[in-house]
Amino acid sequence: WFSGDDVYMSNENERQEYVLNENGIIFVGNARYIEARGWYYGQFQDLLNICLTMLDLSLYYRQDPAMDVSRRGDPKYVGRVISSMINGNDNDNGVLLGKWQGSFHSHENPSRWDGSVVILKKWRQDNYRPVQYGQCWVFAGVMCTVLRCLGIPTRLVSNFNSAHDVDRNLSIDKYYDSSGRSLDISKDSTWDYHVWNESWFIRPDLGRSYNGWQVLDATPQEQSRG
Repeated sequence: WFSGDDVYMSNENERQEYVLNENGIIFVGNARYIEARGWYYGQFQDLLNICLTMLDLSLYYRQDPAMDVSRRGDPKYVGRVISSMINGNDNDNGVLLGKWQGSFHSHENPSRWDGSVVILKKWRQDNYRPVQYGQCWVFAGVMCTVLRCLGIPTRLVSNFNSAHDVDRNLSIDKYYDSSGRSLDISKDSTWDYHVWNESWFIRPDLGRSYNGWQVLDATPQEQSRG
């Protein structure tokens, strides 16, 4: 609400939706059959201490506590820390362990989650061991909760026929032999859908034209920085 803040939104309707609304819909499925899942964000349900603990458990804090704390007023930095901590696939006490194949019988099937509060409280009750299991929409739902709880306006974005390019050439590569037979050598892929987050803040580091919605993705797709 404060016009001098990096996360200031001038539109009251947007503040109600992207900061204060505790309920939402996540779109999943495929381009021919889009399913709307209800999700309870619950960012005001006694989660603040859990969210602050998440910052203190991050590798960023453990590597340099003074630097980490000094940057917690910067939504760019906080967004990166939280996007790392939402998933636990890189052994950093993250909230959710991602799994896309095999059996889920010994833990929670990702399709059964319908809100963030129970996940975050289970993470705390289990002494900050990753909750099993999450997939993209679950990571995005929990990340939305944490960032809204910390005062950063956040929303979810669903994309269908979602291209995943792993070699940075901005194309999905397919290879064929001289007979026209497909060769299974490309690591690029196209997913039925993918869900990520956008948060609203200014970018003084890039210039005013970059102010507004910023992409953040907590799904552990590839390693970054090793």
